[in-house]
Amino acid sequence: MRDVLDAGMLVRGDPQVLVGGPALDARVRWVHVSDSAEVAGLLDGGELLLTTAAGWSGTDAALRAVASSLAEAGVAGIVLELGARFPVAPPALVAACRARGLALIALERVVKFVTVTEAVHRRIISGQLEALQERQRLHELFTGLTLRGAPADTVVQAAAQALGAPVVLETLGREVVTAELWGAQAHDVLADWAARSRAGVGMLAVAVEARGARWGTLVALPGEEHPAGRTTVLQLAATALALARLADGPGEWAALPARELVDAVLSGRHTGEDDVAARLQAAGLPVRGRVLSVLLATGVETADAKTMDALIAAISADAGADRGAVRALGAVHDGAGMMLVSAKTSLRSEALARAAQAAGVGLAVGPEVTTVAQLLASVRPTRLLAARLRAGEVRRVDDRPLTRLVTELGGDHRLQEHSERLLAPLIRHDEQHQGDLVRVLGAVVAHPGSRTAAASASHLSRSVFYQRLAVISDLLGADLDDGETLAALHLALLARG
Repeated sequence: MRDVLDAGMLVRGDPQVLVGGPALDARVRWVHVSDSAEVAGLLDGGELLLTTAAGWSGTDAALRAVASSLAEAGVAGIVLELGARFPVAPPALVAACRARGLALIALERVVKFVTVTEAVHRRIISGQLEALQERQRLHELFTGLTLRGAPADTVVQAAAQALGAPVVLETLGREVVTAELWGAQAHDVLADWAARSRAGVGMLAVAVEARGARWGTLVALPGEEHPAGRTTVLQLAATALALARLADGPGEWAALPARELVDAVLSGRHTGEDDVAARLQAAGLPVRGRVLSVLLATGVETADAKTMDALIAAISADAGADRGAVRALGAVHDGAGMMLVSAKTSLRSEALARAAQAAGVGLAVGPEVTTVAQLLASVRPTRLLAARLRAGEVRRVDDRPLTRLVTELGGDHRLQEHSERLLAPLIRHDEQHQGDLVRVLGAVVAHPGSRTAAASASHLSRSVFYQRLAVISDLLGADLDDGETLAALHLALLARG
């Protein structure tokens, strides 16, 4: 109805909106012209009724009856041409239409109803053609994604782009698999997701299912109408997701939330703690009243999902029968496996050591914190510690106070100047001779009490290792057996990252 007014189809009749507001949002399916008071019996719903009301009774009761019958028939609205029958719109009719939420427009001047009918029908048919074309385009889009084996997040992104609104793929347990926020903040879309999804207020949901099996739901948040219909868009996307699930199995849906979260945390692709907290909770990792920590496993190949699965299973199994005591998810990022852990109590070092040794990886354990802000702040010191681990070794950031100090000082220029001043001779030597003095020095400060362990960590024979030490000592003009010197060099290496 609003489009009929906005398009100027009635402008020659000097239209006056007597009942508007939400009533003007009614959809016009067709136009019907009739002056009969019994016209409601001929209508199927969605019609725009054009009338002079020549056959209508003028009593208040009769006018209320006409309005009620038209509302019950589901008409989109009434356009009443004022004239010989009704010079002004009857108040009883206006009141009845307002009470029933039925749009009522009065025309002060005569217009050709056939002209209005042609214009509206032309607009309707054009819209139907656009809808058909858009459905065909969407069908080709989602079919193409299916044939190319597009991952679930790509399909969800395509659905959100088509709808111009956030779209979320959730499991049957209402945990978020992936979400395209479409310009919104994660906190606004995903906060308390399970409860909001269950309530479903303002959301459009379509099941992702095939062959009698249902795996989840595709949910669209409120947005503009779509020519093909918002439900049609979601149905096509859900079909693509279901076919992919049949072909690929459950692995991708299980890995996707972890991969997206780990990428966001490590690369900084988030807007802050509220954003990350909403994503964690939506992915099934509770953050309120829990002990949170970051774990980094070194030496994990990008494709080695089994190693990550084994680590997560081993860490989670430490809780025994207390299901939910430890929740963890993880993914591989730039050669390191990152795990985000939410636990009721502290993780036991024995369990972590068993998990690392079984997987053959080094494991850096971040400080145990209680807020997401602290969790994000713990990422850098954990990464610094992970870079210095051997396979099977487990270290906690809380046990490495110097690493933590460097992280907390952050980008302090004095720390960087200290690092540059002390290490510059070694860096220049390595660049000019393709050397490894900085790496050897790193092994020395990592094993200050054992030259044998330092040589082993450098992958050098003892004789070659001691030759390197002599060169380092000469270039720096320093005694590598002096505790203060080693501490200063250790600080410089940590600041260099």
